[in-house]
Amino acid sequence: MTTRRPPAHTTVRAGWVDGRVLRFCLISLLAAAALWVAVAHGGQLAESPTRVTVIGDSVASALSYAEASTEVLGEGVDLDLQLAPCRRLVGSSCPYGGSRPPTLVELLPTLQLGSTVVVVVGYNDYESTFDDAVETSLQALRKAGVEHVLWLTLRAERQSYLSMNDVIRAAAPRHPEMTVVDWNLYSRSHPDWFQDDGLHLNGDGALALATLVHRSLDELGLVAASRLAVATTRLPTGRARRPFAALLATAGGTPPVVWRLKAGKLPAGVRVLRDGRLRGTPTIAGRSVATMEATDAKGQSVSRRFVVVINRR
Repeated sequence: MTTRRPPAHTTVRAGWVDGRVLRFCLISLLAAAALWVAVAHGGQLAESPTRVTVIGDSVASALSYAEASTEVLGEGVDLDLQLAPCRRLVGSSCPYGGSRPPTLVELLPTLQLGSTVVVVVGYNDYESTFDDAVETSLQALRKAGVEHVLWLTLRAERQSYLSMNDVIRAAAPRHPEMTVVDWNLYSRSHPDWFQDDGLHLNGDGALALATLVHRSLDELGLVAASRLAVATTRLPTGRARRPFAALLATAGGTPPVVWRLKAGKLPAGVRVLRDGRLRGTPTIAGRSVATMEATDAKGQSVSRRFVVVINRR
């Protein structure tokens, strides 16, 4: 955010104004200057947002095209997405589109890194060498001056990912700059967040991933304070007598954020949970209008009106 500078010096001709006006102008200038000094030396406006670089493979690629997820993840930080299919941590990435993207270690010297890096890589790495790959990556990140590394566990759709997650957790005690973000646990009961392979994200999954990472950044004190806003712009269309699921998300504010139905109504059979998940099985087709309200830990509240359409089977 741009720091406001004090007003330029103003020349006041005594012959044009009386003494009271002159005193008022001088007092106003002094007050403005004092405010600017306070902001520059400790106010929120003078703080630069934390540079957060997300290094990921194709699993995280949905973050780049799901607009709501980018808004959530980028709230209060200087976000840089570095996402490429087939990326590995070290060695040589697997081929994609006739080329091989740089590995995490190869990528680091080419970036303007800040203090924080989020790692969503590992799905293309080898289980047998993953321990060494994680250690080499963390050493490279430290050498690059990174102070905070948020490393996401792998969605354990394959047996090998379970042992690889153990490697990630075991590395944390050796590296105080490392925070393990348990994506596997967070997403375990949400197959609706994924494409058919159970790994790659759909829009809801990208939003969930962004929410988890942003929450983790905020818990580390890396997110600049900001106003609470509703990030979800619309809800999906459902079908009568078919399970309905959606996720309401916010940007900014102070977690945890609690959701409730403020006005109107949701489709019969559907309810909103406190964490913003909409769940249930609509009993009849129709159109419902509901105003949903989110309140953060500091009491900020925002609301948005949604139209939910339930079609016949």
